[in-house]
Amino acid sequence: MKHLIISAHPNPQSFNQALVEEVIKATRQVGAETVVRDLYTLDFNPVLSWSELNATMEGIVPAEIKFEQKLIAEAELITFIYPLWWMGFPAILKGYLDRVLSYGFAYQNENGVSVGLLGNKKMQHFITMGNGIDKYQQLGFDKALQSCLVDGLFNFCGITDIQHEVFGNIHLLDEAGYQSVLTSVFEKTLENLTALLPSESEN
Repeated sequence: MKHLIISAHPNPQSFNQALVEEVIKATRQVGAETVVRDLYTLDFNPVLSWSELNATMEGIVPAEIKFEQKLIAEAELITFIYPLWWMGFPAILKGYLDRVLSYGFAYQNENGVSVGLLGNKKMQHFITMGNGIDKYQQLGFDKALQSCLVDGLFNFCGITDIQHEVFGNIHLLDEAGYQSVLTSVFEKTLENLTALLPSESEN
């Protein structure tokens, strides 16, 4: 089993990095293979150029993007870890998705209808933000984020088995609060990975 972890935070000492470490720990516990793509460490170029977009529609994909697509294709569980900035992904992650979820890989048109091609994936998102969850729920932002940022985007690519968790007031947590988040991330990852393990009847 392969587990792909994609993280996007510019500070290598951030709490997001601590979440990455918890996810890795849970993955190792079940014996799955872990692949981590820290987009800032990779200095990933998030800009989808007009020439690349046109070429992609013809099936011509840059080598570095083909490599990322290969990692996604091989993964059974995909985990995204990122802060919520201005109601969306950090730009580097948005650009990653713009370039990697390309036509012919993530979706294609069939009889005038877009069809997702990544339906065999399980996905989880761990999202941090500075505001409190209650405020976002009162304004309906939580439902908007789920509809657009999480489910909407990846449903289009055929992925329907998606879980996401938003951790608010991330800069105001005390030590017990941080530990609670870390424990939650570890346990959710362990649960999702265990669900993908073959049953005894399949062995």
